Amino acid sequence: MAKNRLRDAAVKIGSAVGKVDSTAHKAALKAARAAHVARKELIDLTKQVDELKRQLKKSAKRLKSALK
Repeated sequence: MAKNRLRDAAVKIGSAVGKVDSTAHKAALKAARAAHVARKELIDLTKQVDELKRQLKKSAKRLKSALK
């Protein structure tokens, strides 16, 4: 009788641990995907900022030559 109770308790504990592990794994995957998307967006924004810097530099150069 006691062995059955211990076994049942062990099964319940194992099931709970498995569910927690599965949930944690899914959350880690979601976080990794979100980080990957954020990284891509940051790279795109960096490229846009660099392009705007080049345009500003060109515009400033044209303005200087136009004011001469």
